[in-house]
Amino acid sequence: MSANATISRELREAINAEQFVLHYQPQVDRAGVIAGVEALIRWRHRDHGLVTPSRFLQLAEEVGIMPDISRWVLETGCAQLSAWRRLYPELRLATNLSLRDFDRADLNDAIYKALAQHNLPPDSLELEITENLLLEDHEFLAAKVQGLRDMGVGLSIDDFGTGLSSLSLLHRFPVTRLKIDRSFVRNINGQGSHPVINAITGIARGFDVQVSAEGVERGDQVSVLETAGCDEMQGYFFSKPLGAEAATRMLQDFRSAAMLQTTPG
Repeated sequence: MSANATISRELREAINAEQFVLHYQPQVDRAGVIAGVEALIRWRHRDHGLVTPSRFLQLAEEVGIMPDISRWVLETGCAQLSAWRRLYPELRLATNLSLRDFDRADLNDAIYKALAQHNLPPDSLELEITENLLLEDHEFLAAKVQGLRDMGVGLSIDDFGTGLSSLSLLHRFPVTRLKIDRSFVRNINGQGSHPVINAITGIARGFDVQVSAEGVERGDQVSVLETAGCDEMQGYFFSKPLGAEAATRMLQDFRSAAMLQTTPG
């Protein structure tokens, strides 16, 4: 049996064997408040330990089990978000959608049911779609995206700025956020302005959408992004992705720090 065939079989087994786990990375706004968390899947493989998504999601997409994984991520993430919103009533969950997810006839219904089951408002969920996926010319895609926006769910274009038709996407799809690709953040050098980041934030303002940056690892990157008008940031500068228990402690620490800052001396 080939390596891919073995991994494919193990992936199918992993869902029923409860081998997947979600880690969460905070999305911090300009005031230093955690506005959201991105759910990032990990695979607790019995032989290889904790496996990152870059090593298995593409294969999951190719063999057609990505919708099952996405369904698990949505349900698990919504359950966790419901618990966290007792501490952070405005907290938002971000998770990714793949092209295979849009093939599901019940996609919008599944999202509605997951939100209703955990008593979550639609705007507490933000679905991230890669720019390259939106460049696919699928007739049903625009209708599905519009249906999600009509529901009230947020939609973010991930890796924005790396495709060939970024501006046309903003005319075709009713998105609520642009996420600056980490390659642009990585190229920030010192305290000077960054023309590409400035251009993306300007585009976002022109279309009245929020703009976020991922892959933030240094203080100088934070300064440049703040100056450019970036609304939210995420990356190792704030926190690495954390398991649910560690993420809960992080949220509690951020909340306590915020309360101390607003308490009169």
